[in-house]
Amino acid sequence: MKTSNNKQPRSARRSGGRLKRWLGNLGIVLLVAVMLAAWIVLPWYGVLALALVVAAWLGLSRRGRQTLAVTAVGIAGLPQRWGASMVIIIGIAGVVAVLVAMLAMGKGFQATLNQTGGEDTAIILRGGSQAETNSVISRDQVPLISALAGIATGEEGRPLVSPELSQVVNLPTKADGNDANVQLRGVGPRAWQLRPDVELVEGRRFEPGLRELVVGKGAQEQFAGLEVGEQVELGNQVWSVVGKFASGNSHDSELWADAEVVGSSYNRSAYQSVTVKLAGKDGFDQLKAALAADPRLKLDVLTTHDYYAKQSEGLTKLITILGTVIGTIMAIGAVFGALNTMYAAVAGRAREIATMRALGFRGLPVVVAVMLETMLLALLGGLVGAGLAWLVFNGYTVSTLGNNFSQVVFQFKVSPELLWQGLKWALGIGLVGGLFPALRAARLPVTTALRAA
Repeated sequence: MKTSNNKQPRSARRSGGRLKRWLGNLGIVLLVAVMLAAWIVLPWYGVLALALVVAAWLGLSRRGRQTLAVTAVGIAGLPQRWGASMVIIIGIAGVVAVLVAMLAMGKGFQATLNQTGGEDTAIILRGGSQAETNSVISRDQVPLISALAGIATGEEGRPLVSPELSQVVNLPTKADGNDANVQLRGVGPRAWQLRPDVELVEGRRFEPGLRELVVGKGAQEQFAGLEVGEQVELGNQVWSVVGKFASGNSHDSELWADAEVVGSSYNRSAYQSVTVKLAGKDGFDQLKAALAADPRLKLDVLTTHDYYAKQSEGLTKLITILGTVIGTIMAIGAVFGALNTMYAAVAGRAREIATMRALGFRGLPVVVAVMLETMLLALLGGLVGAGLAWLVFNGYTVSTLGNNFSQVVFQFKVSPELLWQGLKWALGIGLVGGLFPALRAARLPVTTALRAA
């Protein structure tokens, strides 16, 4: 009975110890989650303030100076652990490079469409239409639109209105020769006045009534057969390329021709949109009110800036989500790589850490020192990844399908904001990858570590 009474408290103590350790580990995991959430939303000035606080603690407090001493010893040993350390640097560099590249693609696409149009022009579509491809505006509605309030007039006193068609055509790409969709835009004679950002850089404008094309700079770079002076077959008919224009926005991806010729070539008896110049600051409100007041015109109107900005929303969100998911998966792999490396480093330095603890170094300096070492390696990896993303992808030209089911040519945009975001991810990976090995180093019993060594 005595033995049973002695065993019961020991068993209870073991269960209590396991529960305590389990709760402690759960608390650490929750703390890490909270720290990561706070780190993600922390602005740059918050990060700067945090860095200043840590620097002040390191330089002014006794434990801070102990931390610097332990960190210096760890960094001095990096050359002996350079192969293992490179695992952290390369893994994090890959995460940052991929993440920044994916987000730069979304930013580039969004920027290209956001630069298209402006607040001084408007596009009119059939009511409920989300894009030109599913809009129809009959020819008898165009004179009614031209007479509405809010539309500016040109030098000759005529309203600045351009009824337009959008036709998707197939052309072989220069990259692989496979057919891809291109937007052929049939425009009215005032389209050039409505879009002053579209500048002719080679050749001449098309002549009304003729099968002539003026091609965007981006379309010419991506698709074969669009050099000025060449002929291309569209809709079973031969068109002559007579000019090239540049706009710096999504129009660079288009081919322009006379709207009447496009309509007759593709048996289109109606238009799809009408682009107009707005008269002054109140022009849009006047035009919107005039459209709503006329029961014959069940049409919607948006400024061209808002219209093209909306066209980018869906794909930009998709690219951002995809980039974040891929980055997260890679980040998890990088975290495990950092954990393995730092656990091995802590095990290899067990005697060294135990000696410091025996000399009076407390647990906090050891924890912070191991984390600082990991964060330094993470920062190096982040800088390498950000540099690669900038050198390889910034300004890189690609094309993708837009809402009109045609290719939109755009450039990757690696902005300082994205580079900063990539560095924050790198440091977040370093934070998680260094915390648990750091806690293990601090919990390591001095006598056990000295005997094991």
